[in-house]
Amino acid sequence: MTIDEKIFEAPEGEDWVDAELTDERRAALEKFAEEKLAVKFSHIETLDVALTHKSFANEFEPRIKYNERLEFLGDAVLGLATATYLFKHFTHLKEGELTKTRSGIVRQSTLTRIAKEINLGDLLLLGPSELMWGRERDSNLEDALEAVIGAIYFDQGWEAARDYVFRQFTNEFERVKVTGIPKDYKSKLQEVIQRQPLRKISYAEMGSSGPDHMKSFEAAALIDGKIFGRGVGRSKKAAEQEAARAALQKLGELN
Repeated sequence: MTIDEKIFEAPEGEDWVDAELTDERRAALEKFAEEKLAVKFSHIETLDVALTHKSFANEFEPRIKYNERLEFLGDAVLGLATATYLFKHFTHLKEGELTKTRSGIVRQSTLTRIAKEINLGDLLLLGPSELMWGRERDSNLEDALEAVIGAIYFDQGWEAARDYVFRQFTNEFERVKVTGIPKDYKSKLQEVIQRQPLRKISYAEMGSSGPDHMKSFEAAALIDGKIFGRGVGRSKKAAEQEAARAALQKLGELN
């Protein structure tokens, strides 16, 4: 067994096999990689795994490979590539400011928007439980984009993955140059509501999903007990920030 094969070996307690790509699927993946990612894969099967949801893999016995492990890898690569860019180009920022800026760039809303811009959902393989809304579900798109980044790193190495992140997130880096450190949406919402002292803000946890090492949390921002915004994030705090942002948009306080 080679090192690469070992990396893709099924975790203990699981049994999985490689999916067999049809000519049509292979052609679609190669076109997507060339036109949307500007990456040429040595093994296009790795990109196929990145775009295979667990619900689809569960339809097979034994189960075919799916994207959760690549998602884990891509999340780390994305974080490192973003940190590298900020470290090199934002030399005036202190450590805490760099951390806030990175968090503001790689948040779920950004990943979901980028995934939609490159039509990532069109190539997602989903099981029956996800077919109705799964291609537009924010968490699925975020996870798939991270898995794609992981696939680029796994297939082509660090420099290719880093350069892809730099290209794909160019607009986000430029936005930060203009607007500065991303805002604390919860504090902003608090300031807005304080204009009307009788109104009250609260946050509610709406649930969580995903494996323990990659949990996704959903939260709601409530004003006077009514939901004004929902958000999803890798932590409860991140989900609340997204919920506050959605509430600010609904209140017309964000462009």
